Amino acid sequence: MYKLGIDLGGTNIVAGVVDDQYHVVATAKVKTNIPRPAEDILDDMAFAARQAVENAGLQLSDIDSMGVGSPGAIDPVNGVVAYANNLGFRQVPMAQMLKDRLGVDFYIENDANAAAYGEYIAGAGKGTKDFIAITLGTGVGGGVIINGKIYSGSNYAGAELGHVVINSDGEICTCGRQGCWEAYASATALIRQTKQAMIRYPGTVMWKLCDGELEKVSGITAFDAMRAGDDVGRRVVERYIEYVAIGISNTINIFQPDVLCIGGGISKEGDNLIVPVKAYVEGDNYARHLSKKTEIKAAALGNDAGLIGAAYLCDLYRK
Repeated sequence: MYKLGIDLGGTNIVAGVVDDQYHVVATAKVKTNIPRPAEDILDDMAFAARQAVENAGLQLSDIDSMGVGSPGAIDPVNGVVAYANNLGFRQVPMAQMLKDRLGVDFYIENDANAAAYGEYIAGAGKGTKDFIAITLGTGVGGGVIINGKIYSGSNYAGAELGHVVINSDGEICTCGRQGCWEAYASATALIRQTKQAMIRYPGTVMWKLCDGELEKVSGITAFDAMRAGDDVGRRVVERYIEYVAIGISNTINIFQPDVLCIGGGISKEGDNLIVPVKAYVEGDNYARHLSKKTEIKAAALGNDAGLIGAAYLCDLYRK
């Protein structure tokens, strides 16, 4: 039997059919088009699910179960999105609403948790007991797996690792606090840091890389400049990596998982990111004198992690 996962994002809704070897065999994508009523968004989620099944050459009857990774505070036991600010969802009974539309059992989780679970069962965390996945994207997402179970706290809002403060007098975060890790280590933060350096140092090669336009700065601009021998780009990267490593050190010191993986677009930098982060954490890790330490590695599944994790939520929540 096949399973289906849906990754509900602020920009796109992606559905994927997953086989019993954790391979994504077909996908479908539609725009989320927020803000709009939950009923309309769920209609499009159901449409994407049907399209993915059709693209896989299957029927809905071939799908054993379906799952969704959604932003926000998710009650997976009752299948409810308790609160998702960017979607405008409050107490939306998503699992039942999707089952009504498709006739298949649905299970839901926070999107970062679903991606972490995907990496846990089929990617960087496969074979571990305790595992954490960090995603460096628009924000900083975190998913924590303890003894094979997703940890989300007593109110389903736990493991918001991006909102641990690393500078109490620092940048204002989108959550309203000052100095959150997300405000320094997200791809959004790196882009801001790169632009600030370019304005301060007009001679940096980063201007050439962006055709002289700040609007073209991306999360890899400073890395590209560093590779080109640009000292300003190198300093931006080094400072950014320090921010990333501070948060990872904090996370490891709290949980001491078997493995912590780093995902998101920035993780595609590979050793340019992972190696210096490891070196920094080695000196900050409370367990540095112990024989067993957390292994830090890049995420393995890319965008498929959320689809695979969502598809297999039934293994956690099926009664």
